[in-house]
Amino acid sequence: MKKFNIFLSALFCVFIGGMLVVSAILPDKSFSPLENRYLAKPPKFSLQTLSDGTFMKDAEDYASDQIVGRDFWVALKAWSERLSGKQENNGVYFGKEDTLLNRVDTPSWTDKQTEAGLVQGLNTRLNFVDTLVGNVSVPVYLGLIPSSSTVWSDRLPAGAPTADELGIIDELYFQTGANTLDMAGALLEHKDEDIYYRTDHHWTSLGAYYGANVLLEVMGMEPLDLGDYQKTTVSTDFYGTTFSTSGVRWVRPDAIDTYIPEDGVKVTSWFTGKPEEGSLYVERYLAEKDKYSYFLGGNQSLCVIETEHTDAPKLLLIRDSYSDSLAPFLTERFSEIHLFDPRYNLNSVKDYVEENSIDQVVVLYSFQNFATDQYLFVMSR
Repeated sequence: MKKFNIFLSALFCVFIGGMLVVSAILPDKSFSPLENRYLAKPPKFSLQTLSDGTFMKDAEDYASDQIVGRDFWVALKAWSERLSGKQENNGVYFGKEDTLLNRVDTPSWTDKQTEAGLVQGLNTRLNFVDTLVGNVSVPVYLGLIPSSSTVWSDRLPAGAPTADELGIIDELYFQTGANTLDMAGALLEHKDEDIYYRTDHHWTSLGAYYGANVLLEVMGMEPLDLGDYQKTTVSTDFYGTTFSTSGVRWVRPDAIDTYIPEDGVKVTSWFTGKPEEGSLYVERYLAEKDKYSYFLGGNQSLCVIETEHTDAPKLLLIRDSYSDSLAPFLTERFSEIHLFDPRYNLNSVKDYVEENSIDQVVVLYSFQNFATDQYLFVMSR
C-alpha cells in the first residue's frame, strides 16, 4: 500500500509538472472564444507590484488563464458542481428546460464607496434620467427590461436567491418624471414563449417584438402585427454570454430569428468614431462566437437608421445591447432611429436632441445594466 501511495504521488507530480511545462512551451492565447473574454497577460514584475501583492495576483490569473486544456478544466468544474448537487456556477443557475439564468444582485439605492471607487446608487441613476427629462422639450420615456431570471422565475432552482427586479422597477417608475414603459408586464404575459435566449442574457427577436409594441402603444402609435412578417431562422447554434460565464457545456444551443427585412433602410454606424455604412444585420457574426452582434454589428457609440417613412417621427434611443434586436421593429414606425450609447459616447444628449430635430427620447436598459452602468451620467449633459 505504501508503494502504491508513493506511485500515485509521483504520478500526480509528473502530471502537474508536465502541465506546467507544456503550458510554458505553448504560445499564450489572448482571447477565449468559448468564454467570450480576453485572457490574462504575463504579470509585470517590479518592487511595487511585489510588495502590494499585485504581482502574485496577476501571476495566478495568468497561470489559470493560460493552462493547457483550460476549456476542458472549466467544463469539468461546472460538471463537478452539478454532480455535487449545486445549482450554480460562477453566478449562473442551472435552470429547468436547459436554461441558464444569471443571479441578479440587489442594487443599493444610495451611492457607496468601495475599493474600486464610487458605485452609484439607483437614486443617482434615476436622477440622471430626470435631469434629461428637464433638459429637453420632447417627451422622454424610461423602459427597464427585467432579466430572464425574473420572467422565467419558475425555471430557477428551488430557493435560488435573486433580486426583486419587479418591485424595484415599480419603485423607480413611481419616482421618475419620465413616461414609463411596462416592459415587465408585456414579457410576463408571454413568459411561456421563447422571449429570452436560454444561453444568453438578451431577449430574443420575439421578446424584442413585444417590447417594441409596448413602446408604440404608449406613444399612441399603431402596434405591429407579427402575422404580417415571416420569421427567418438565421442560426441554430448560438451559445451566448451566460453560457460562456457558466462553464456549462451540456445545454443545447439557441436559435436566432429575424422578422423584419432591411429593404429600404439606410444604416450609418460609428464603430471607430467616424461614420461608415452599416446594416441592420451583419452576416459575418453568424460564423463567430458573438452571434448576437449580428444585430447592427454590436456595440458602437452611435448608430443612425433612416427609413422610407419620411413623414414619421424621429426617435432617439439611449441604449444598451437589448436595443440592437429591437431596432428592426422600430423601422416600421419611425423615419429615423438614433441609437446613442453613453458607454462610448460622452457628448451632450440635450445638444444631440436639438441638433437632430429628435421628436421622442427613449431610455431603454436591461435592469442589470441600469443598476451597474457607470456612464448613465451622460444623460444629464
